[in-house]
Amino acid sequence: MDANYKPFHPSPSKPRFVPPAGAVDAHCHVFGPEDRFPYAPERKYTPCDASRQQLFALRDFLGFSRNVIVQASCHGSDNAALVDALVNSDGLARGVAVVDPDVSEAELRDLDEAGVRGVRFNFVPRLADELPAEQYEAIARRIAPLGWHIVVYFEESEIERLTPLFNRLPVPVVIDHMGTPDMSKPVDNPKFNALQALLAGRRDIWVKVTCPERLSVTGPPYDDFIPFARTLVERFPDQVLWGTDWPHPNMRTHVPDDGQLVDMIPRIAVTAELQKKLLIDNPMKLYWA
Repeated sequence: MDANYKPFHPSPSKPRFVPPAGAVDAHCHVFGPEDRFPYAPERKYTPCDASRQQLFALRDFLGFSRNVIVQASCHGSDNAALVDALVNSDGLARGVAVVDPDVSEAELRDLDEAGVRGVRFNFVPRLADELPAEQYEAIARRIAPLGWHIVVYFEESEIERLTPLFNRLPVPVVIDHMGTPDMSKPVDNPKFNALQALLAGRRDIWVKVTCPERLSVTGPPYDDFIPFARTLVERFPDQVLWGTDWPHPNMRTHVPDDGQLVDMIPRIAVTAELQKKLLIDNPMKLYWA
């Protein structure tokens, strides 16, 4: 583990908000354990181990029913830890993998059988090296027959540059962490408006209203996160997803309490109908349909 790396909260609080039966944590990770699933030699950070057993125990403690596990850059394109979690989830987890441009058809079929339903493209330089656009498009064409989608992680400053690429992808697209908006600015700002235009232009583009702990400028209780997330939930109720981002890789300011993150859900999805779309209908349609 990197010297400045903050491990996840050892004893999160029990949330006051009770998720509806069948709720999905649609963005979380497993890391290692390193002695079974070594981290990628080319990784740009080394996390603490965060096993599938710990993830599933947290899921149950927080009151969720299912997980969507996203491959993180520290494992590169070796999806062994992800697949191990999926095949040991009793069907209660789906996955988003990372693949190389030369991934074989057999590998894709094996990932699909394990429960993978998407591929992640990471455009954040501190986490991964960007590929040529044509390689991303080629991967998207390869996974289209499987009914998969693409998950994209990028910095807000890149949204205009990347939007043409996203619109060329022939599969649904899921945007991580609201496109990382700058929460020192008002909601009505050009970058966040560009995100909303992207969502309005293609109804098969989804967005995760996630990571207040990572995006907030003010810190807990993350009040500055609320207007951004609530805007997306209310304007695009059929295109939003929610997740914990456990075990919160590369946090620099503090260790978030997952129970407090769950308690933010009724602040951004203020009705039972919106909560059901956010936590059940949308992730089930995308990952279990």
